[in-house]
Amino acid sequence: MTGKVFTVAQQKGGAGKTTLAAHLAIAWAQLGYRVATVDIDPQGSLTRWHAVRAEATGGQPGFTHVQITGWRTQAEVEKLARGHDIVVVDSPPHAQTEARIAVRAATLVVAPVQPSPMDLWAVHPTIDLAGQEKRRLLLVLNRVPPRARIADELVAKVHELVAPPAVELATAQIGNRTAYAGTLMTGLSVTEAARKTQAAAEMQALAEEILGRV
Repeated sequence: MTGKVFTVAQQKGGAGKTTLAAHLAIAWAQLGYRVATVDIDPQGSLTRWHAVRAEATGGQPGFTHVQITGWRTQAEVEKLARGHDIVVVDSPPHAQTEARIAVRAATLVVAPVQPSPMDLWAVHPTIDLAGQEKRRLLLVLNRVPPRARIADELVAKVHELVAPPAVELATAQIGNRTAYAGTLMTGLSVTEAARKTQAAAEMQALAEEILGRV
């Protein structure tokens, strides 16, 4: 049976795309799934994190990782999906051919959106791309600050983008917490190095919700 492919996509750089992909991959691996990650972002941040993780874990990262670009993307993702339960694709932040291929290969597209005007505007091309490729898209509120009026207003605007069943909004939200970046620096994730924190609870909830939606 072919595994599920989750492509993490967002046209705007700095939206927390790679951070989300890394933490979700570990959360799913901890649930017992065979996980593969695919880095097609030219910046290669997920690949660098994987290298740090491999060293920190004595060469036992707990999942398969590949870095690819160009025409091989779709074939490699399909190959990994045949041998794994879940494939997480970290896509480029711009409307490149690879991003379109990654969206096309997805079971579900996951788009992190920070409660900021720039992110709100920038997510529209990702929604359009998912629509063109006839793929469901799940918006995930990311780096949500403690309650503030402007944040509430922007979250309300995100709700306006929802158009079931094509575009959905995750119930689980990811807060603006230093633990997400801090644990990645050591090659780990919040569900490993900060298991009893709110950050870990948020990520576990999101990982389980995403699986529940497919």
